[in-house]
Amino acid sequence: MQATIRSSVQFAGAGLHSGRPARLTVHPAAASFGIWFRRVDITDRDNMIPARFDLGPNSQLCTSLRNDAGVEVSTIEHLMAALAGCGVHNALIEIDGPEVPILDGSAAPFVRGLLSRGIQGQGVSVNAIEVLMEVSVEMGEARATLRPADTMKMSFDIEFPDAAIGRQSRRIELCNGHFVRELCDSRTFCRLSDVEMMQANGLALGGVPGENAVVVDGDDVVSPGGLRHEDEPVRHKMLDALGDLALAGAPILGEYEGIRAGHMLTNQLLRKLFSTPGAWRLVECTPEQAAQLPGVDLHPEDLSAVA
Repeated sequence: MQATIRSSVQFAGAGLHSGRPARLTVHPAAASFGIWFRRVDITDRDNMIPARFDLGPNSQLCTSLRNDAGVEVSTIEHLMAALAGCGVHNALIEIDGPEVPILDGSAAPFVRGLLSRGIQGQGVSVNAIEVLMEVSVEMGEARATLRPADTMKMSFDIEFPDAAIGRQSRRIELCNGHFVRELCDSRTFCRLSDVEMMQANGLALGGVPGENAVVVDGDDVVSPGGLRHEDEPVRHKMLDALGDLALAGAPILGEYEGIRAGHMLTNQLLRKLFSTPGAWRLVECTPEQAAQLPGVDLHPEDLSAVA
């Protein structure tokens, strides 16, 4: 069944790139409402923004949405991953600024907040996007692919010159609480040289190594406290990909493969999927399919693993 949260939950913090404080509230919503953002600080024009892949602009640094009135919300990927990973299909997200707060740099604070309120089934069947043929996009050495599969699966490969990251690979089936247990607490990461470059260009102004980002420099993890997982960077790339894929508007029955992929490439992949005749269809999930969707069969111990 479709699901929403039982009651509203609020989050507050600074945006990673703008450094501006923001307060965000996730509210329950009716069945088939979908996920929408409302910029409550804007009252002179349409302030509603649907969480939809074709409402870019997106960059390599974050995922943003902009409606026809030019109202924008950015760095939505961790929140979208938390909603998808907890099986929340319908929610209204009110925010008083242009950027979602980064919190600890992962999706775990959002997951804790959502699950603390509880997930409410809504008695309406879930539709899913079934991938019928392989589609792929490339950009230099990076590639993103969707191919048919009976559940939502994901594999990811990254490679960085810094030995603190190096080459990492991981594969996961996104069902039965796996997102909550294995991915949601992995934080955004970057190289020290990139931080300096971004801040010189007015970005990453809210980044604090160790508090909301993992920063590496060659062989060293310079963030206090080190890594939460030996392969935390590739886990975070998978987290980001789930959040970006959630902009398809429904769970995906298919396997995503990312090789050095980022936000922009995953967005291009969705655009190619939906523009390719015969590549997909919208299906009403059977009970067997629904039981394998992200967020189904979560247990209290799944949350305690990242608390």
